[in-house]
Amino acid sequence: MSELISSSKVVSHMANGQEMSVPIYQFKGSSDAPSVYIQANMHGAEVQGNAVIYQLMEQLRGLDVKGDITLVPLCNPIGSNQKSGEFTLGRFDPITGNNWNRGYHFNEQLPQDFAKQYIDLPFDEIKVKFRAAIINDLETQLLDNPYGLNTAQHLCATLQRMAFEADIVLDLHTGPISERHLYCPEYTKESAVLFDIPHTLFIPSGFDGALDEAAFCPWWQLQLAYQELGRKIDVAVDGFTLELGSQEWLCLEEAKKDSAGILSYLSAKGVVEQGLFEPTEMTRYACYLKDYRALYSPKSGLVEYLAPLGSHVRAGEPLIRLLRMDRYGHDDVIEIIEAPEDCIAILHFASASVNQGTELYKVFTRYFTL
Repeated sequence: MSELISSSKVVSHMANGQEMSVPIYQFKGSSDAPSVYIQANMHGAEVQGNAVIYQLMEQLRGLDVKGDITLVPLCNPIGSNQKSGEFTLGRFDPITGNNWNRGYHFNEQLPQDFAKQYIDLPFDEIKVKFRAAIINDLETQLLDNPYGLNTAQHLCATLQRMAFEADIVLDLHTGPISERHLYCPEYTKESAVLFDIPHTLFIPSGFDGALDEAAFCPWWQLQLAYQELGRKIDVAVDGFTLELGSQEWLCLEEAKKDSAGILSYLSAKGVVEQGLFEPTEMTRYACYLKDYRALYSPKSGLVEYLAPLGSHVRAGEPLIRLLRMDRYGHDDVIEIIEAPEDCIAILHFASASVNQGTELYKVFTRYFTL
């Protein structure tokens, strides 16, 4: 049985002086197995990851946990409390308008400089020194910045500081109305089949501001920097974003299934006892990030989403039925928007009322099986 340690961390202060904190739960590992950091609810409406963390903790308490595991549900208390009527907003910082999940830090020069300085350093020492280097860079560039940080930067830097201690980082999200899907870096494609997630996006080494990228980009770029110098090393840290259904939705039974899928991955990595959890047999589909396409509304109107999530849609088959009440009595009062090419419907916009240019669907194209 593994001991659970509870604490909290202040991540922001409100104008009235009130502290905003996040809960932190930690399991201390019984060996030197890989350490894990898992967070959920960076976007206010994406609550299902909290249920997954609950189910994970329920199962971890009865297991021999071999690697340290840190779990941070409700990781954005500001976003969670951004309510408008019955809806949770919380996708964007209301002060700057920036996406909460695009405020993480990456110094792209650091891996290059480190590899040149420590070209012959043993790999075990590389891991220790480079982890210290990226933590120091985060602290000096952001957390100790004399000019300060905006609200989202401070929150992200505080969470990233905890994540940098781990060998595996899992960021739990949901889509608007969404099928489960996984963001997996291309260097660890074999890991995609360890999760119980039917659709995988393989992402390149570029940094776009998200937590999974902030976790693995320094180490992946370090591998590439050493490669340019003629030395091969492994990527020491893995990071994934798990999209676990739809926003404004919570289901403990589905969360238990997703926690089992996460445990099958952690079991394969030796974080928990191997053999207790195995990935479910299923057909898994994947595509590269460049082939993950958004379909935008050519006109404003009221939308009926015709393609069920996860369904395979052929080119020319209908995706959308668009009702334009201002055009009643005309031939174009109802328009059908067809799939431009063969695709898999992954998510769609949460509202049936759309402006011109609204992102209607996101789809896998040029997909393949794993």
